[in-house]
Amino acid sequence: MSIGNSPLEDTESAILGSVAELQRQLDESLKQLSPERLQVVADFAAYLANAESEAATQELLAISGLLERIKQTQGTPKAEYTNWRTLRTDV
Repeated sequence: MSIGNSPLEDTESAILGSVAELQRQLDESLKQLSPERLQVVADFAAYLANAESEAATQELLAISGLLERIKQTQGTPKAEYTNWRTLRTDV
């Protein structure tokens, strides 16, 4: 008896499939560009990656007390760490 994919797995699979298709399309388009246009695409991709990274940073900074908790955690001796597998019941 086989077990089907969960809706989450189906969604992740569809997203990965679309990303793979987009990457394939982009790769084909890039092969047709002149070096000058390719540089424009590279610059724009770097701009988008930086904007995405900045947005993620701002999202993290908006979490109240996060930096303080990170600093506090950095002072925790490794002997006091708990293996995440003992905390998670679904893995």
